[in-house]
Amino acid sequence: MGKPETVLVTGGAGFVGSHAVEYYAEQGADVTALDNLSRIDTLETADESRNTAAYNWNFIDENYPDVELIEADIRDGDALESIVEGHDAIVHTAGQVAVTASLTDPRTDFEVNAEGTFNVLEAARKADSDPAVVVASTNKVYGNNVNDIPVREEENRYWYDDADFENGIPESLSIDGCEHTPYGVSKLAADIYVQDYAERNEVQAAAFRMSCIYGTRQFGNEDQGWVAHFAISTLNNEPLTIFGDGKQVRDVLYVKDLVRAYDAFLSDPDGKSAVYNMGGGTQNTTSLLEFLDLLEEKSGMRTDISFDEWREGDQKVYVSDTSRARNELDWERKVDFEEGIERFVDWYESR
Repeated sequence: MGKPETVLVTGGAGFVGSHAVEYYAEQGADVTALDNLSRIDTLETADESRNTAAYNWNFIDENYPDVELIEADIRDGDALESIVEGHDAIVHTAGQVAVTASLTDPRTDFEVNAEGTFNVLEAARKADSDPAVVVASTNKVYGNNVNDIPVREEENRYWYDDADFENGIPESLSIDGCEHTPYGVSKLAADIYVQDYAERNEVQAAAFRMSCIYGTRQFGNEDQGWVAHFAISTLNNEPLTIFGDGKQVRDVLYVKDLVRAYDAFLSDPDGKSAVYNMGGGTQNTTSLLEFLDLLEEKSGMRTDISFDEWREGDQKVYVSDTSRARNELDWERKVDFEEGIERFVDWYESR
């Protein structure tokens, strides 16, 4: 297929979506960014100073005037079909993004994540331009099965205590027989639709089950985007609440590395898998406590910390096994966490 030439990014004003828009605009592709600009309304703890969508919509408009900006909703299947036609690639990042919001309003969560993704796949299937599709999925599809893996407690972190998982969580970990959250269920439904459409050769598509993605132009909050939330709170000297003991570990991936993985699939989707675990892998991990130390090292600041009960659906350790992406997509992470945080701090302080 080669590099996509006409790219639609759903959730184009979001954190990941805006970076996909920027990436393809820089490549010289014709890019359409679609967003309903609702994210600030769906997150309980967000405030206007952290309005990711408004900031990124304006960023795209100012820096990439050739990008077509469309305010629309993926829940409107008919509108989506007319927008999709003519594109040869879709980066589908639009979604309800917070576990917390899914617990209080599971219907909206379902309609956006499950039905919205179904609409994208249907529009792609019907389009004469035959677009390939990548979908932003999540590690939450594995539900509480992740917490059945034995972990050991170390001074500042937990880690897997089972040799079968020394390289992280593979795509083959069961999604069944465990507790999920509504968010995990809606994203899993979307994920399985992606696999089905790909398996039946209706659409060349892949779901990227993402771990912690971070980077510039991300305004995290307590509900979603914890790396940015911790960094911004520290830089603003705002108190932070840690749910749990702070030893929980995640693999972290800089957003531009994620977009390169998307592009590797979209540029050559033939014969590729329909699911990829995507994160920093075992070489790029941090616990919350370790991250606070890194922030202090980079910014010279440390804010007040309090602790609260573990949150529903949280995982003590989640680290992606990224070997499938490395082997099939010839993809490698390029930005380590220390460099990525330096970029984030520089961006935030220069705004």
